[in-house]
Amino acid sequence: MKGVWKLLTIFMFTAALLAQYSIAAEQQPAATTPSPAVSTDSGRSYDDFRDWFHNPTDWLSMGADYRFRWVNGWNLDTLNSDATRRNSGWNFLRNRMRWWTKTKINDDMDFNLKLTWEFRSWDGPERKSQQVDFDEIMFDQFNLTVRNLFDAPLTMVAGRQDIFLGEGWLICDANPLDGSRTAFFDALRFTYKPNDNVSLDMIYIENRASQDAYLKPINDRHRQGTEQDERAIIIYLTDKSRSNMNLEGYFIYKNDNPINYNPTDPHDIWPAFRSPAYWSRKAEIYTIGGAMSGKIADSEHWKYRMEGAFQVGRKETLTGCGLKMQDLQAFGTVDRIEYHFNDAKKNKLRGSFEFLSGDDPDTSKNEAFDPLWGEWPRVSEILSYSYNLETMIGEVTNLYRLGLGHSIQLTEKLSMDTDYHMLWADENTVGGTAHSSGLAWSQNSRFRGHLGTMWFKYQFTKQFKGHILLEYFSPGNYYESSSRDAAYFARLNLEYTF
Repeated sequence: MKGVWKLLTIFMFTAALLAQYSIAAEQQPAATTPSPAVSTDSGRSYDDFRDWFHNPTDWLSMGADYRFRWVNGWNLDTLNSDATRRNSGWNFLRNRMRWWTKTKINDDMDFNLKLTWEFRSWDGPERKSQQVDFDEIMFDQFNLTVRNLFDAPLTMVAGRQDIFLGEGWLICDANPLDGSRTAFFDALRFTYKPNDNVSLDMIYIENRASQDAYLKPINDRHRQGTEQDERAIIIYLTDKSRSNMNLEGYFIYKNDNPINYNPTDPHDIWPAFRSPAYWSRKAEIYTIGGAMSGKIADSEHWKYRMEGAFQVGRKETLTGCGLKMQDLQAFGTVDRIEYHFNDAKKNKLRGSFEFLSGDDPDTSKNEAFDPLWGEWPRVSEILSYSYNLETMIGEVTNLYRLGLGHSIQLTEKLSMDTDYHMLWADENTVGGTAHSSGLAWSQNSRFRGHLGTMWFKYQFTKQFKGHILLEYFSPGNYYESSSRDAAYFARLNLEYTF
């Protein structure tokens, strides 16, 4: 607990400094004369150089950004301080740099390229390499975009691209195993948009677990981006033609195939970077779902969003006899209601409910909802980490979640978001079992615990922003008494976009 209070003190002190800095900046009178531009060695001003960098020619545009993250945590995936003390403490730095270009071929066609380089330095846990890992440079985007295809309101994006549909509940990140380094899909996407309010996305996805399957990274480390090879078809309809109700409907077919490799091959360095073998599952999943969102009764204060999906198909399930194919029947929903005060501080209250069905161990079917490409910390970093040994990292399922939150714009540049969640499991799927790390699950209760999160977000300038995130999790008796030690997560994030 001493570490938590120390961390909380640092966070509150930093937030107070940011608030004072912002208030002081807002109270200063406007400058009567413009500040002189900072010159570069070439004699150009910084602003002139930036403008040139963004558009060096009529047919080429470029951009770049840099992100620094310091991450500190305790018991993120163990919930057991004593048995795994050497691997309970997390402390590492992340440095991510990206450079992207858009090459204009003609008014309706361009080629997009993005390179991403992130390297990390670890101080904990001990199972991580205790040195700076300069890693590899990834092709984060590599696609051709064609607009007005066939003289119709149809856009095609072919190749490596980011895809984020709805609020990312099911379709967001195709590379969960590298964290937030990349999120790309290797896909062919057609978007038909007859007007500003209606769009239809038709997408074919061909992802590979190996991130060097199509475009070999520079200084290739043979890393995995996802748990298995994946093929998928998505049909996603969005209709915003109604004043108080936006509608979304979708059909998703996803085929997962386990990866194969020879662990005895002396030239194969994959085992050092692969996920555990049981993470890779064979599956054929059909998902049908939709969402509604908008204002309540034409009110300027009340807003809502409801989303739900059914799943059927076949999926490998880890049983006492190993992996076994079972019929899949699952359901999930995520819902939110908000009250906007519409005041100067942008105060907002929200309540949320989420249900993701769990696998009943007493049936011959698999009832666990599959989050598809929603394996990212949508609600909480701790929530994503804590599933590491129960399902796989980021695969949050078997869950009831009740949440209450508040947002406020403390100053012009500083905002704060605070949320509290109560968590339950739908089933005691892994009850009575334990992991070799010491994490154990009970058979007597389904209460996962209490989770609190707090964000401070600060916009220093138009190009420079940062945030501080603090999370605390108090496990419930869904876990055995030996696995109920508190967990916390902290992150300092600074981003500059050139």
